[in-house]
Amino acid sequence: MKLSRSVVTAFAGTIAVVIALLAWQSLARLEPAPAVTYTLLDGSKVTSDDLRGKVVLVNFWATSCVTCVKEMPQIAATHEKFRARGYETIAVAMSYDPPAFVSRFAETRQLPFAVAIDNTGEIAQRFGDVRLTPTTFLINQRGEIVKRYVGEPDFAALHALVDKLLTRG
Repeated sequence: MKLSRSVVTAFAGTIAVVIALLAWQSLARLEPAPAVTYTLLDGSKVTSDDLRGKVVLVNFWATSCVTCVKEMPQIAATHEKFRARGYETIAVAMSYDPPAFVSRFAETRQLPFAVAIDNTGEIAQRFGDVRLTPTTFLINQRGEIVKRYVGEPDFAALHALVDKLLTRG
């Protein structure tokens, strides 16, 4: 049986469209952020549900991490730039970081956002077993992970993405 060139072309085109549609659907499905409770330095608690409706940056860091310390002023500036528009930042100190060091760092740097200590490592575990610092997650208003950064983010690109998410609503 011989197929005409137009039938083969149409079939190939249909296959290409189906593959593109499946690829787009897989990209369109964002992973939900895990349900966690953050215990902040002041002892208060914030849950993932408390943050719904906001764009949230969750930054896993340690006081002993040179890159973490280096990027912290930019994370603070990003927080200040967008917080009035519904943006929140939570810096999660790793379980091995001594709480006194974390508290002193947050106080001396006057960090303008929430700082949590992951004493048990449960938060890092729930975010996919984070071990490398800094690791940062950007979460949209629906509680879905939009982006994961390992290492220092490109802050210009991060700002553009945050702005896009906040504008989209």
